[in-house]
Amino acid sequence: MASKLPRNEGRIDMALSHFTVTSLLKSSKKMAYQKVNADLRTSGNSPYLDNDDIQATALDLEWDMEKELEEPGFDQFQQDNAETQNLGHSETLDLHLDSIQPAASPKGRFQRLEEEPDYVTHYPRSAPKSKHCNFGYLLKVVCTATTLFISGILIGYYAHMNCPSDDTPSGTKDLQLYQDILKTIKAEDIKKSFRNLVQLYKSEDVMEIPKKIKTHWAALGLEDTQLLNYSVLLDFPGPSPGTITVSSTGQCFYPDGQPCREEARKGHSQDLLSSYAAYSAKGTLQADVIDVSYGTADDLKRITKLKNTTNQIALLKLGKLPLLYKISLLEKAGFGGALLYTDPCDVPKSEDLSSETFMVTLNPGGDPSTPGYPSLDGSFRQSRPNLTSLLVQPISASFAKKLIALPKLRMDNVSCSPLELPYNEKRTVSLQVQTVTEFKPVTNVVGCLRGWTSPDRYVIVGSNHHAGYGYNGQEGASSTAVITAFIQALMLRVNKGWRPERTIVFCSWGGTTWGNIGSYEWGEDLAKVLQKNAVAYISLHSPVRGNTSLHPVASPSLQQLVLETNKFNCTRKSQCPGVNVSSVQIQGDADYFINHLGVPAVQFTYEDIKTLEGPSFLSEAIFPKHTTKIEKIDPSFRLHEAITKLSGEVILQIANEPVLPFSALDIALGVQNSLRGDEPSVPHLLAMASHLRESAEIFQSDEMRPANDPKERAPSRVRMLNDILQDMEKNFLITQVPPGFYRNILYHLDGKTSQFSIIKEAWEQCGSLASNETIQEALSDVLNSIHSAQVFLKAGLNVFESVLVEKN
Repeated sequence: MASKLPRNEGRIDMALSHFTVTSLLKSSKKMAYQKVNADLRTSGNSPYLDNDDIQATALDLEWDMEKELEEPGFDQFQQDNAETQNLGHSETLDLHLDSIQPAASPKGRFQRLEEEPDYVTHYPRSAPKSKHCNFGYLLKVVCTATTLFISGILIGYYAHMNCPSDDTPSGTKDLQLYQDILKTIKAEDIKKSFRNLVQLYKSEDVMEIPKKIKTHWAALGLEDTQLLNYSVLLDFPGPSPGTITVSSTGQCFYPDGQPCREEARKGHSQDLLSSYAAYSAKGTLQADVIDVSYGTADDLKRITKLKNTTNQIALLKLGKLPLLYKISLLEKAGFGGALLYTDPCDVPKSEDLSSETFMVTLNPGGDPSTPGYPSLDGSFRQSRPNLTSLLVQPISASFAKKLIALPKLRMDNVSCSPLELPYNEKRTVSLQVQTVTEFKPVTNVVGCLRGWTSPDRYVIVGSNHHAGYGYNGQEGASSTAVITAFIQALMLRVNKGWRPERTIVFCSWGGTTWGNIGSYEWGEDLAKVLQKNAVAYISLHSPVRGNTSLHPVASPSLQQLVLETNKFNCTRKSQCPGVNVSSVQIQGDADYFINHLGVPAVQFTYEDIKTLEGPSFLSEAIFPKHTTKIEKIDPSFRLHEAITKLSGEVILQIANEPVLPFSALDIALGVQNSLRGDEPSVPHLLAMASHLRESAEIFQSDEMRPANDPKERAPSRVRMLNDILQDMEKNFLITQVPPGFYRNILYHLDGKTSQFSIIKEAWEQCGSLASNETIQEALSDVLNSIHSAQVFLKAGLNVFESVLVEKN
């Protein structure tokens, strides 16, 4: 039954739930007024003194110099400029890995210069009062003119000596600034912060960790730091773990394969309670177990032709496709339950997870009781205790092997035999699933650093913290330690008077484990503001998952920036293979910003190479991490330091460049690559993609290129240019997608294929029936997205052309 649930008593007034949006908007005028000083602090050249323009006469020079000294901020400029000069001699940034040099934006550096207004020098020369001037008066005029001429030359000379040379690229100062910020990030500090957070896990107070984070961020100087609470529907394990009873023997087992005895339950109590599927159906089901392998469309077509699947229990491997999608296929096939496991052949040998149980969530995102709208006081609450009709229970790989009754799990250095239930063997079990849904508070920590010139443009940086409620995950501590290390480094520079051009919003999300609930609720709460003002999202979700390979994921428009940023990040210079930057679906709180706002996103993580080579979506399984797990992967925390610096440079470039370092052309190229699959071939789609590329090339050359030239760059044109760049991806959001698929079709299911995911899925569902409505609908969605992007770019080009004509 639908009901209304009041907000938790300690919840902050919802006026504050807009974190700093109101205050940011109010400060826009103030920040715009301060633009002059901001430009002077960040620019390497003075807009007032130019060594190439020698004045014709002493009187003209005197007039110009007086005008310069009257400009606002000139006195401060000389002092700040001297400080900027000293930055050029700072020591080379040391990552403790290799000497790093922050990369230049692939689209060029854009110097922060105010356009000098056109003017004509007018010196009012008074007419002689009499035709009979005495000699003394003439001598006085000549002496005065000579003195002014010599003084003007000397002033101009020394002013030139104190100004940076025009030969120095404007971006050099920014690169040095980024170095100075990033070099203060140390692995030892991240490790200390991580250990402090892990100690807080023992607390039963779910508010203690977010309160500690808020206090720490505020102490570092972050502005408007606050806690935002949302009362949401969470699904917890029941009083006892789920059980699987084998009908032929009557033996009862827990999900890890241990017999259902009290001593076994006590010995693994926490791990057993962590082995469940959040928002699964509840109850008991006795049925045959049918091995469906990975549960792909082809797997289910083969199985349904051979066996009756109605109300049966599927034995399902994780990986290859989103779990929500596979669960929807099982529902369509008539299954009544599912046992989930990870095949040992799919995980790195260094990770012995065969006896480990895990948790999954069946929540696509946000509070299940308020789908599509925020959980505010008085909001209508839907009754949704479960989000599927299936009884779903994760089990360990060792129990799956026991259920299959294999004599021995074959796993050697040469090959690995995947688990598989023989087709002619029958297993009947009784599956019992019991979970409990409750309304609980989920807390976000949000703070910001306001920008100088564009405070209404937000670069959002997101991590997640430990959610409490007994789950012993360490990913939250790792993520929080990384974001806090960057905030600390950034605020050291801010305290010296520097600020970025755009506002940086720092968020530590709660409720990530249950389906990114904290980020969804905040995003839904501020949807209208974020749709207009959010520029990019940088994810720090679970930054270190392995220690063999860097795995960057980025929107197509940001891939070049990521590649350039990664050039300096090599653990060993002798072994520095090229890193493949891809646009693939990722786990974590970036989901809402990518799929509902169309915001360009970036995420750096360290993975095991085996994980990257194996099936995708294995990370949907959340294994309970013991206290030594993270420190075993990265004992020195050098990988955490590297992730912090890589992410930090991307944040600084996006937040500080006058023109956003995005590439519309790379989006168009990515669209063309996604249409190069073998099937189906649709000529009009290819033609539309070609038109999009042509428009993007014109946009890149006619609008992006002039932005490098301060003489051609007008603030209004830069603003329009940035608006186009930040909104380009929104054209690729579609309404209906298969469960678990991204609504942003620029992202692929994995790095092994570049084809549009919705087209690939529709083709696999329907085979060679090219006239099938499912395929036609998918093709239509892609066509409309490409057309929308093409119209969007052309409209922008037309506006630029109209403005240029009016100006001329």
